[in-house]
Amino acid sequence: MMMEKNASFGDFFILLGFSNWPHLEVVLFVVILIFYLMTLTGNLFIIILSHLDSHLHTPMYFFLSNLSFLDLCYTTSSIPQLLVNLWGPEKTISYAGCMVQLYFVLALGTAECVLLVVMSYDRYAAVCRPLHYTILMHPRFCRLLAAASWVSGFTTSALHSSYTFWIPLCGHCLVDHFFCEVPALLRLSCVDTHANELTLMVMSSIFVLIPLFLILTSYGAIAWTVLSMQSTTGLQKVFGTCGAHLMVVSLFFIPVMCIYLQPPSENSPDQGKFIALFYTVVTPSLNPLIYTLRNKDVRGAVKRLMG
Repeated sequence: MMMEKNASFGDFFILLGFSNWPHLEVVLFVVILIFYLMTLTGNLFIIILSHLDSHLHTPMYFFLSNLSFLDLCYTTSSIPQLLVNLWGPEKTISYAGCMVQLYFVLALGTAECVLLVVMSYDRYAAVCRPLHYTILMHPRFCRLLAAASWVSGFTTSALHSSYTFWIPLCGHCLVDHFFCEVPALLRLSCVDTHANELTLMVMSSIFVLIPLFLILTSYGAIAWTVLSMQSTTGLQKVFGTCGAHLMVVSLFFIPVMCIYLQPPSENSPDQGKFIALFYTVVTPSLNPLIYTLRNKDVRGAVKRLMG
């Protein structure tokens, strides 16, 4: 099999990462470690708080807890390896480790795209269909939507990651990235990869452009409903929750589109690294701050837990 043939050329890859800028590696290590600790702390805080406070047992915070858990897993699938590579001279990852990393990065990234659509539908139901909200967002239906997000991500990743590792690498093991990502691995191939690039763009269109279109459609309907509201308090509350979600959507989708919606051959490897650094390190750490900084429900829950 082609995957066995690839593995036989070498049981490891060398992740070049930021080795072109050795003077930046220590600085990047410190900055990335800080952001990673912020990600762990902030997202764990949301998960624990949503579980402990009964006032937060609502669809919105159920989905937010899922998003926080997704972000924890997503960053942990690549950042610890990056920190090890930045700190020491060894920048290798095993062939099996690279396969596993690629699988989870694709799975969790795809699941997050779908989950953000689900969260936008929840906000649409809350603002545009308030009288039917409890029926539309029944707890069982919410669990089904969350499960669908996870299953779609892991199923799609199984197909796409296996298809990526099927291509012959012909002994090339220098991955010009800080983690195993599809565009970087396609550059190692010694055969024509246009079919893989086309598959990547089609899958990206399905799981990036279509979710983005559905999210913008939901918020278009929300904006139309909000403009007809007479209550100033209601307007402020809607803009507070929906504005936070739109900011999270922008921080995630814009950099992802820059990487996955153009052929890998046209991407600048160095530019791709810094863009990937943004959506794997910065965005997951900012999500808890965006959702909780001006959120009265969260502040109230913290006060209740602290007595």
